[in-house]
Amino acid sequence: MQRTQRDRTEHGLVHAVSAILLRREWLLVLLALGLAATAAVVFYLSRPSTLTVAVAPQDGPETGLIEAYAAALARAREDVRLKVVRYGDVRDSAAALQENRVDLAIVRPDVLMPENGLTLAVLHEEALVVAAPEAAEIEDFPDLARKRIGLVVRHAADLPFLTNMLAFYDLAPGDVSGPGHVVLVPLKAAEVTAAVAEKRVDAVAVVASPASKVAVATVRAVELGSPERKVSLVSVPDTDAILQRYPELQAVTIPAGTFGGRPKRPAEEVKTVGASYRLMARSSVSRVAVAAATQHLFEWRSRLASVAPVAKLMKAPDFDTTVAATSARLPNHPGAVDYFEREQQTFLERYEDYIYLFAFFGGTIGSGIAWLGQRLARKRRERIDIVLDRLIDILREVRTAQTRAELDTLAVETDGLVADVVRHARERTIDTRTVSALILAVDAVHAAIADARRLLGAAGDETRSGARARTARLLALSMPAAE
Repeated sequence: MQRTQRDRTEHGLVHAVSAILLRREWLLVLLALGLAATAAVVFYLSRPSTLTVAVAPQDGPETGLIEAYAAALARAREDVRLKVVRYGDVRDSAAALQENRVDLAIVRPDVLMPENGLTLAVLHEEALVVAAPEAAEIEDFPDLARKRIGLVVRHAADLPFLTNMLAFYDLAPGDVSGPGHVVLVPLKAAEVTAAVAEKRVDAVAVVASPASKVAVATVRAVELGSPERKVSLVSVPDTDAILQRYPELQAVTIPAGTFGGRPKRPAEEVKTVGASYRLMARSSVSRVAVAAATQHLFEWRSRLASVAPVAKLMKAPDFDTTVAATSARLPNHPGAVDYFEREQQTFLERYEDYIYLFAFFGGTIGSGIAWLGQRLARKRRERIDIVLDRLIDILREVRTAQTRAELDTLAVETDGLVADVVRHARERTIDTRTVSALILAVDAVHAAIADARRLLGAAGDETRSGARARTARLLALSMPAAE
């Protein structure tokens, strides 16, 4: 019977140890889950940013440039990617940006300027190029009064653009008989030479990049239709005043010799105005993603030019200071300014505030949790210490017991203490050193009770004295372990 009680006690304590180990396994599982969550957060923050970009017109060189750029980003597996969405006209792409349906868009500001649009890059500029036979003696834009102007229309916005310029100089389309009227004659590129030679037009206008094939071909066509094979370019004075009224336009200078060097055409630089095709982003788009997109766009200019030659005309928007860049007539995106000013942020710089706050509050919270854990562990140990102290007292009481009834009572109390410790271990964690001390104390009590029972069943004072000596030795061995 005594052996059975001892086995039950050992089984209960072993079960308590198993519960402790199981809790430790759960702690390891929670630690692994925490590390996995941290890795997931780092992966989320470092994953590529995908920006949706609206491109237009569908057959325009700007669209080809952005599509080539998006493909290059995907091949290089860069930290920013582009999802291209085609639109029929630049008005539609600008509207998509203004309505927050896309992150980036190709925008021609004189057609529609999104209220939330900020510039990343000027993809290329188009100038108002007006060429006339030298004999017509048309030097400046006001000289076009009561003249017939042929317009080579390339985009739907070209006619409103020219109409605005005429309105600035109080010129209105109509009959040339009026003092402030002009006649606008739509032309195809192939009709320019014949129209000039037959004097159906006095000058020809086209909105195009001065260095483009379209502009060069138009000037040459006017020259071929001129009686003396000489052509002059019409300048647009008062560009500063024009930009005050139409801030979405650009001041453009056509360098001397742009259309040929023998003879030099024009002989001197010509001032005019123009429109720009811009890559714009919503103001709310991350400046880090915009900086990366701007960086790769300009660094890969030569690579993109082999696919989209218009990349050679791409340039950074004009600004003198960072403040001027974000408060200009056509403001620039802070992310693009970061790249132009070489102030792009690294990963640590980007999230340093969050890292600092996490380290500061995390350390404070961790210290608080550690202190609370120590307090709870101390509370748990207090109960175990009570059990250990009671087992040591039982060892002393066993030595002075005179009857079997007293020994049975102490044995029952010991079993109750063991059961209480097992229940406590199931609910809370107990360190293995404390469990070892409990096992030693319980074994000592059971051994002392067994010796006392044999002592009561045997005769002679010498036997009793030997049993008490063994009990004292067990008590002396158990006390250091309990401490």
